Amino acid sequence: MKKYAIEVFNLKIHPWDMQTTLDFIETNIIKHKINMQHIVINVAKVVNAQKDEFLRNAINNSDLVNIDGLPVVWVLKILGYKIPERVTGVDLFQNLVEICAEKGYRPYFLGAEQKVVEKVVTILEEKYPNLQIAGFRNGYFNEVEEINIAQEIKESKADMLFLGISSPKKEIFIDKYTKKMDVPFTMGVGGSFDIIAGKTKRAPLWMQNSGLEWFYRILQEPRRMWKRYAITNTLFIIMVVKEIFRRIFKN
Repeated sequence: MKKYAIEVFNLKIHPWDMQTTLDFIETNIIKHKINMQHIVINVAKVVNAQKDEFLRNAINNSDLVNIDGLPVVWVLKILGYKIPERVTGVDLFQNLVEICAEKGYRPYFLGAEQKVVEKVVTILEEKYPNLQIAGFRNGYFNEVEEINIAQEIKESKADMLFLGISSPKKEIFIDKYTKKMDVPFTMGVGGSFDIIAGKTKRAPLWMQNSGLEWFYRILQEPRRMWKRYAITNTLFIIMVVKEIFRRIFKN
């Protein structure tokens, strides 16, 4: 598959499939040409990046930006872009951990509560006995502690860094410290640690394939999530309509 990027909604996006993504990441680790920043985007992230300059810069500064949200895939197809499939953060994360176990790459896990990240490490070590973990710690830290955490990660000599931290904190952290940490590949995985640890459940497959994962999250955390999705989904629809009309009148 041809590797290229598109620019839409003021963001750089790589419309690649899973295998192309995995091959590109592993090639970078083997050659260690760059300290690769990776981000996945969904509706909320696309919307928030329009006003949040730090988030927008973090996305556009990344070396690889996959599409996680199915509604984003649908919209880009409507706008005429060829999108082979979405590459969800949790699926990519699990595929990369498996590659780490097979090839001897050393992952570092940063994020979630301490007991959650410890459980993630235990589960992955049991599933992959050959997995060599570079280190792990919880995601509860302030801005003053960031530089020391980045230094600790550098000293761990990790090949991959996975951040289970909420947006936009993880994107900004990645953008700010990628070169300092000197890790070949760094990726924000959002709530993936909670899913693997069993703290939260992933939406049933039919809801994933229907673009309703956001609704499943509302069902799990209604007080925290309903307002967020009500606002971002509405703003996204408005953005899409404006973009369609802009292209019609431009032509």
